[in-house]
Amino acid sequence: MELNLHKPICFFDLETTGINITKDRIVEISILKVFPNHNKESYTWRVNPGIPIPAETTAVHGISDKDVENEPTFSELAPKIQQLLEGADLAGYNSNRFDIPLLAEEMLRTEIDFDLDKVKAIDVQTIFHKKEKRTLEAAYKFYCNKNLDDAHSAEADTNATYEVLKSQLDRYQDLQNDTKWLAEFSAHKKFADLAGFLVFNKNGEEVFSFGKHKGKKAEDVLEQEPGYFGWIQNADFPRYTKKILTRIKLRKLATK
Repeated sequence: MELNLHKPICFFDLETTGINITKDRIVEISILKVFPNHNKESYTWRVNPGIPIPAETTAVHGISDKDVENEPTFSELAPKIQQLLEGADLAGYNSNRFDIPLLAEEMLRTEIDFDLDKVKAIDVQTIFHKKEKRTLEAAYKFYCNKNLDDAHSAEADTNATYEVLKSQLDRYQDLQNDTKWLAEFSAHKKFADLAGFLVFNKNGEEVFSFGKHKGKKAEDVLEQEPGYFGWIQNADFPRYTKKILTRIKLRKLATK
């Protein structure tokens, strides 16, 4: 079943130096852009991360320092990536918890604004786990009856994720072929900041999910304890978390 799209959607996958969203870097990115008329564009880049790739990480995806030493940096690729993603929804495998937050960090690090307010994000892994609870390789075998020979290659994983989602729509009649519905179905607890330091309460207000202010409205904390905002801005929090807190602070000031 082909996807019922109202605007383009970009399936993407990252290979990275590790799993720390704030500190690790992209070493390979693959983007498959699917348009409402089902035309597709596919791009894959190796990326020089500017930091060493640990041997244990190379053992997973096969990309070493030597493989990327002459490749462009992310800051060189960022304008092209931004152009590809502009006006499109996003989809990936475990993307809501890892790929999207890490991509946001890389984009903001290059001082390119990355805002997901109008973006629907479908996490194919979440749909899979809610239905079958397996890995991407098992999902590909289960839904598409194919072996994922190049697992942990960004391009192979990206294309496999696209095929799995289409097959999920064929298999499960209760899944709606609608980007907004699929994004909501594949979401975990709704985070305000991607990384989960800020979540929404039942009234749709941003609240802290950690520390001494856990459960408290962010705008109240920022107003009553201004130093907390400064501490977060100077600490090792994701850039997107800092961006959302800045937005909340400015929004509160605008109402005074």
